[in-house]
Amino acid sequence: MDSTSSTGSAVLRRIAFLGNYIPRQCGIATFTTDLCEAVAAESPQTVCFAVPVNDTEEGYPYPPRVRFEIDERDLASYRRAADFLNTNQVDLVCLQHEYGIFGGPAGSHILTLLTELRMPVVTTLHTVLREPDDAQRAVLEQLAELSDRLVVMSRRGVTFLREVYGIPEEKVELIPHGIPDVPFVDPNYYKDRFGVEGKIVLLTFGLLSSNKGIEHVIDALPRILERYPQVVYIVLGATHPHVKRHEGESYRLALQRRARSLGVERNILFFDRFVTLEELVEFIGAADLYLTPYLNPAQITSGTLAYTVGAGKAVISTPYWYAEELLADGRGVLVPFADAGAIAAKVLELLDNEAERHAIRKRAYLLGREMVWPRVAQRYLECFARARDERTKHPRPAFTGQTLDKRPPGLPPLNLSHLRRMTDDVGLVQHAYFSVPNYAEGYTTDDNARGLAVAVLLEQLQEGEVEENHDLASRYLAFLWYAFNAEKGRFRNFLPYDRRWQEEVGSEDSHGRALWGLGTAIGQSNRDSLRGAASRLLDAALPSVSAFTSARAWAFALLGIHEYLKRFSGDRAARNLRETLAERLLRLFRDTATDSWRWFEDRLAYGNAVLSHGLLVAGHSLGRRDMVDAALESLKWLAEVQTAREGHFVPIGSDGFYVRGGQRARFDQQPIEAQAMISACLAAEAVTGDPAWDTLAHTAFDWFLGRNDLGVPLYDPETGGCCDGLHSDRCNQNQGAESTLAFLHALLEIRLAEGLPRPLDHRRLRGTISPREYTSH
Repeated sequence: MDSTSSTGSAVLRRIAFLGNYIPRQCGIATFTTDLCEAVAAESPQTVCFAVPVNDTEEGYPYPPRVRFEIDERDLASYRRAADFLNTNQVDLVCLQHEYGIFGGPAGSHILTLLTELRMPVVTTLHTVLREPDDAQRAVLEQLAELSDRLVVMSRRGVTFLREVYGIPEEKVELIPHGIPDVPFVDPNYYKDRFGVEGKIVLLTFGLLSSNKGIEHVIDALPRILERYPQVVYIVLGATHPHVKRHEGESYRLALQRRARSLGVERNILFFDRFVTLEELVEFIGAADLYLTPYLNPAQITSGTLAYTVGAGKAVISTPYWYAEELLADGRGVLVPFADAGAIAAKVLELLDNEAERHAIRKRAYLLGREMVWPRVAQRYLECFARARDERTKHPRPAFTGQTLDKRPPGLPPLNLSHLRRMTDDVGLVQHAYFSVPNYAEGYTTDDNARGLAVAVLLEQLQEGEVEENHDLASRYLAFLWYAFNAEKGRFRNFLPYDRRWQEEVGSEDSHGRALWGLGTAIGQSNRDSLRGAASRLLDAALPSVSAFTSARAWAFALLGIHEYLKRFSGDRAARNLRETLAERLLRLFRDTATDSWRWFEDRLAYGNAVLSHGLLVAGHSLGRRDMVDAALESLKWLAEVQTAREGHFVPIGSDGFYVRGGQRARFDQQPIEAQAMISACLAAEAVTGDPAWDTLAHTAFDWFLGRNDLGVPLYDPETGGCCDGLHSDRCNQNQGAESTLAFLHALLEIRLAEGLPRPLDHRRLRGTISPREYTSH
């Protein structure tokens, strides 16, 4: 007979805790570790183990409690983790969720794992945003759908889930942040351990970053020291690893310079390290006042505040959400954000009034008795039991190994070797002899625009080395700046290796492609400097497009404007140009298309799918059903034309193209055709929600891997390059920039689409043209 818990339910035999884990230095790692250990202590008959997420290739020296590790950026490792959990008969998964610890846009990779799990899932939400962007909203909504229960640590979190995300309260449990159970002690007991005996100790602890607001406490010290010269301010904690990786110790050094300039350097101690729980308890114990001067009001939980309140400390805090709730009813004092004067006044007030200070301490300590880890672990076990009981009433299908038709197609690993090889200090070299750069052919704006888009996708997917990706993006953007002829308002295109431009003005298509690359950088990069430089150049280059006659230039410009408006939706000139160009494409389609030729032009040439793609994203953004339908009709017709009887992708050959009423060219098939088709089909799937478009995208991608007329792969996994085309008897063995970028862009877009939540856009147009249901008009 199974043993039972205090609630009368059968004990869960195996629980997996998924999140970060010690010795990784972050708040989520500490929380996951403490929760796992507390549950294991409260339910000794349950096997508890951890599945952490690694943010570095080398990982961490984890304790034995860790059974499986996930690579943050590798989507496939999330699937492997799901397989591990399913096959190891785990009864329940407890997920710790924070957007930034998982890979993919807004941490969406975790959804892939949850989708494949067959056991109940309880998710603790460490962040609940009141104003999420589209990706963050979609991730949390799908996370809620895939979880049996949600746990938040504040009442405001329950409110936000209901009012912002439409999640019913009955699915949400309010369980406080766990804390160690420590005695209510006199601060003087611990002070000699840190050399501050006889001092009044102010304390702030936690991983350092510029949003902590510590500078405002330093600014308050001169006024405090006038009355209490024995005050010492301890700043405890290492710089956050991610901040240190990108900014070094700039914030800590700035704080130290500030202290010296104010003459308070003798009254401030920096302890630059990540402390153990035992050390932390002693530091907290030594504090007379605890300060959290954080600058961001949108913080819905704080482990550091929970620890100090639970230890019975008198707390002064800025009014971020969690502090407002935890310090209510006289359990602490709130001061305005970034107000050194208010901080000084409240510190002096509490130091002057010992009775009030101790009353605050006692009220805080009493609340903390409900937050100690044994009590919190019991609450979680009760929550787990409810999740399991509800799943028993509404079971999901039992786990079985997934056959190939049930899994997303496998994708080759990313290899940037050839991209690096083709990039020099100027930009991307245009052509290659086999896999060796051909300097004699120089550079093009076309390829550097493509390179910029690829580098930004690498950033989005967190693929490759971060600094190297930044360097590539900056180099390609610098080339576009060099290519721009400010007098003409146009981009040059061909630059010989001697760095002397061959032309004053390049083609309209190259100009449009440059705008597409710039828009991608503005809309998708997280780097302020890159977005700023790209935005200035796009602003200078955009006006020329209105005079263009090339339909492909219109389409590429529309793609760039679409990305740009994601970031700057209020730009009226860009919105007006988007509508003008989209109207032109729609008119072109209506004037040219017939029942048997559903296309924009009298011939199919190169990069064809971009015409449908540009009209599709513009029509969707404008809410124009006529544009969306025309885009999907044309794309469906193009897919039929470019699909062989055997079912594989056959792009229009560049050896003559395909003129209406004439014979289509079967060869030379070009990689950019496959890439354009993949991008357009993925956009169609995002707009319509119809997975048939995704299938078409993968069919086009398989062309790179050998599912083509000759049955030979164009992608070379050894070099990381892609062959320049498919002839009637062989591959063109040269691996130029255009072809390699086409493959990389296609691979990254598919990986990005796999990791995105579904549905991402609440304005999807249901009932639109499906590739399975299209009939000619």
